[in-house]
Amino acid sequence: MSASSQPLRGKAAVVTGGSRGIGRAIVERLARDGAEVVFSYARARELAAGVTSAVAAAGGTAHAVRADFTDPAAAGALMERASELLGGLDVLVNNAAVVLPSRTLAETEEDAFDQALAVNLKSAFLTLRYAARHMRAGGRIVSISTLNTTRPAPGIALYVTGKGALEHLTAVAALELGGRGITVNTVSPGATDTDMLRAANAPEALERVPALTPLGRLGEPADIADVVAFLTGPDGRWVTGQNIRATGGLG
Repeated sequence: MSASSQPLRGKAAVVTGGSRGIGRAIVERLARDGAEVVFSYARARELAAGVTSAVAAAGGTAHAVRADFTDPAAAGALMERASELLGGLDVLVNNAAVVLPSRTLAETEEDAFDQALAVNLKSAFLTLRYAARHMRAGGRIVSISTLNTTRPAPGIALYVTGKGALEHLTAVAALELGGRGITVNTVSPGATDTDMLRAANAPEALERVPALTPLGRLGEPADIADVVAFLTGPDGRWVTGQNIRATGGLG
């Protein structure tokens, strides 16, 4: 492929939570754009192997690394392993997330708070800190948040707390890393057709979403991956400190 069709050729990318859904679409898109990608998975080893095989079949390179972010050492270990495999870091996409069963605040246990924030926030803090120390000049960082930080609902306090804090953490990183030409942005998907979305919502609720969305459908993982590709590629060089709401107009 030509350099114009592979704008990330020669770049080293890390994607957290890349074995399924939006994360998988991002891994496949970045690899198609020429990046060598390391992605994490928590437990779905067979799904992760499917991603590496699909990327290889398309002519790209992706490495799966197990990282359970409820373990406080996992994020640092992932980034060190990625450095060994890739020889550097040019792109970081913080995508890993967990959505726990819906609970009101009164019903929520403290250990659930710790688990949700460990995956949805602390892991991203640690990968961002690694990038702040080691990412090459001109790099790209994208954090995946959610429309729910501006459109919350009962029962998802832990999810929106972690993602809301992630948005602010990402905004600060944009200010701190801009001097090295590193752009840092957030992408906030709306209702996107993934296993996670379907596990967290009743079918009848999802059936109502297209009518509430100007573009008339659920999002697809590739819709979000395309936005990430823009931000991580050369055309996104003048965009930083932004939260792009990729929602099909829902919001």
